[in-house]
Amino acid sequence: MAYITAARIEGFGLRDRIAAVLKDLAERRERYNVYRTTVRELSSLSNRELADLGMHYSQIKRIAYDAAYGAK
Repeated sequence: MAYITAARIEGFGLRDRIAAVLKDLAERRERYNVYRTTVRELSSLSNRELADLGMHYSQIKRIAYDAAYGAK
C-alpha cells in the first residue's frame, strides 16, 4: 500500500525565494558601501599619514576589500 503525505517544506516557496534574493542584494549593497567608504577615507589621507598607519597608497583597495568582504 502506498501513502502520500502532503507536507509543505518551508523555505522553498516563491515568497521565500524572493525574500532571500532581496536580503542577498541588501547585504551586497551594504558590503559595497563599506568598501567605497573605506577607499574614500583612506584616499583622503596623505602619504605621511598612511605611512604612520603602516600602509602604502597602493594598498588602499586591498585593505578596503578586506574590510568589506573579509580577508581570504
